Amino acid sequence: MTATIRFKLSLMMFLEFFIWGAWFVTLGTYLQSNLRTTGIQVGVAVLTQSIGAIIAPFIIGLIADRFFSAQKILGVLHLAGALLLWQAAGAADFGAFYPYILIYMILYMPTLALVNSISFRQLQNPEKEFASIRVLGTLGWIIAGLTIGWLHWENKDANGLTMLGLTFKMAAGAAALLGVFSFFLPSTPPIKKAGPTTVGDLLGLDAIRLLKNRSYLIFFLASVAICVPLSFYYGFTNPFLNEVGMKAAAGVQSLGQVSEVLFMLLIPVFFARLGVKKMLAIGMAAWVVRYIFFAYGNGDGNYWMLIAGIVLHGICYDFFFVTGQIYTDNLAGEQSKSAAQGFITLATYGVGMLIGSLLSGQIVDAHQLSGSLHDWHTIWLIPAAIAAGVLVVFLLLFKDRNAAPLTAGEITYAEATARLEV
Repeated sequence: MTATIRFKLSLMMFLEFFIWGAWFVTLGTYLQSNLRTTGIQVGVAVLTQSIGAIIAPFIIGLIADRFFSAQKILGVLHLAGALLLWQAAGAADFGAFYPYILIYMILYMPTLALVNSISFRQLQNPEKEFASIRVLGTLGWIIAGLTIGWLHWENKDANGLTMLGLTFKMAAGAAALLGVFSFFLPSTPPIKKAGPTTVGDLLGLDAIRLLKNRSYLIFFLASVAICVPLSFYYGFTNPFLNEVGMKAAAGVQSLGQVSEVLFMLLIPVFFARLGVKKMLAIGMAAWVVRYIFFAYGNGDGNYWMLIAGIVLHGICYDFFFVTGQIYTDNLAGEQSKSAAQGFITLATYGVGMLIGSLLSGQIVDAHQLSGSLHDWHTIWLIPAAIAAGVLVVFLLLFKDRNAAPLTAGEITYAEATARLEV
């Protein structure tokens, strides 16, 4: 791979995740402070991610895989997304805001697959080369959060308003830049496939056969269930941190992505020592501990609990979701590896996050105190209890008899990082 191609792919990854991190982390705070929304409305806004994840396979399967070069579709989607984000920044109320962000996420979620597709098609040796390119995406997310904190956009004025509307304009600018830049990326034409594309192909339904494996069925159901408490984190962590008085909360939250990268480095070692079941269990247990820290943390004496809860993101995500993706890949046959990954992604980010987004909003509203304050202690204990329940059922029922524990030689850092999601 030439230095020019490496630079282009790295910049593509950086901008791809900078765009997402620039507005999504602080979405809940913006909606509640500037648009005076309810918790349910915040949950509805967050679940646009799930709707996008459900629709994404159709866009990729019907268009990108069949008719047009991936880099051109990427460019068109991001240019359209830039316009939608700019319009969202000027929306006066939630009714005007929601259609823009819904359409935007339907267009954005397919780009996550497109940037990976473009990268892999250009690499001579993906196992050695992809890690150093993909990590630029996590860096983009971190830089977005640090920028918001540095510019103090989360601070409220006398009327309780923030400057977070600017996050959508910042993301729109980056999306426009990536949209134009995409047309200069290496050509990635569609691969000709024999026969028509079926609905089963698009949804990855060939992977349903994995559910015949009893242990995989338990893992699959646990994956959907654990995404319910996950939705609390994505939707309400930033509003919570700002409400309890954390300064530059979005910037501090980027420590979660730093942790994610560090634990990713350790995944090969943990796989060799622990195996699949223990890795998955530790990941779920980390969600329980994180939410207990949030429940008892505050901006005073227990400030360390807030930081610890954020830093646990590396274990929460890597040990369960990345391990699960590797476990799925390990069980799937050569002909259905992609279908299996699409199936588990649709189930988690689609179905699981959708249920969680709706539930979390109702719970936050039910525990609102006077004014804009909330009983966060009770709120966070609820997803902690859900995660604990999922963990107990998983430990009792999951017996991985059909897949031997992976060794450090079988799962490399590059392979693990290829599955890294912010």
